[in-house]
Amino acid sequence: MDSNAFQRWNSDLANVIAHVGDPIFFQQVFAAIEAQVPVAYPQAWLYHKDLPPQLLDHKIPKDAYDSQVDEYLEGPYREDPFFKISLSAPRNNCYRLSRLVTGDFEQSSYHKDYYASTGTVDEAIIVTRLTDGSVINISLMRLLNQGEFSEDEYNWLCSVSQCLAELIDLHTRREEFVESNLLQPGVDYHIQQGYETFGTSYVSDREQEVLELLLRGYGADTSAEKLDISLETVRRHRKSIYKKLDVNSQADLFALFINVIPYVAKSKGEDPLKAYMG
Repeated sequence: MDSNAFQRWNSDLANVIAHVGDPIFFQQVFAAIEAQVPVAYPQAWLYHKDLPPQLLDHKIPKDAYDSQVDEYLEGPYREDPFFKISLSAPRNNCYRLSRLVTGDFEQSSYHKDYYASTGTVDEAIIVTRLTDGSVINISLMRLLNQGEFSEDEYNWLCSVSQCLAELIDLHTRREEFVESNLLQPGVDYHIQQGYETFGTSYVSDREQEVLELLLRGYGADTSAEKLDISLETVRRHRKSIYKKLDVNSQADLFALFINVIPYVAKSKGEDPLKAYMG
């Protein structure tokens, strides 16, 4: 790193530190990285082993949002190598996709059903493990016109990943972030009941079966197989579920489900969404 780049990094890092706890914190992280290494569609994801992923912040153009987020949440995230490594006690703060996957990655269902359509030629993540067992990933992509990360670029990301991870961890300890995004102690055992009862006051019995599989991260194809119904029937049920629950996307549905989790205990086996809406 030359002296000008080093000075810019120090200035940008100071700006990140100044915004710890602020709503624009992740945008400052993105900006600091982008000033040093060209990346596309930077994203901050919150992963938890028992819940769907949450997109905390991003810089995704509107025309790419469906492929980057909605299609990812349709089920492929379960097969994402980064999702898997993040929830399996990662030893490092930085990973590169090409170093996680084997030579047959392009033949995998994850690549065929999702990743190939994103236009991504390379990807790296910065991983931060949180005290509640969840993980925050900063996803950094490279598109075809940008080419793959060079070794120098990837090594730089690795060199700053621990510092950024410490700041992300500090940001997530702030009360506002904890209350909005992290599971509270003792709530984990309610999640299973939430999957089984969420939305039952608003959807039909068959739609609820589709809804539960949807929330558990299964794609439409797998849901059709498990319920022994056609793919088109699953899609029709999903469309009806979205309308009845007044959501427009999978991301909206997941966010609603996560918001409802604290109401599971007080609902005593009934629909927690009804308590939340009431």
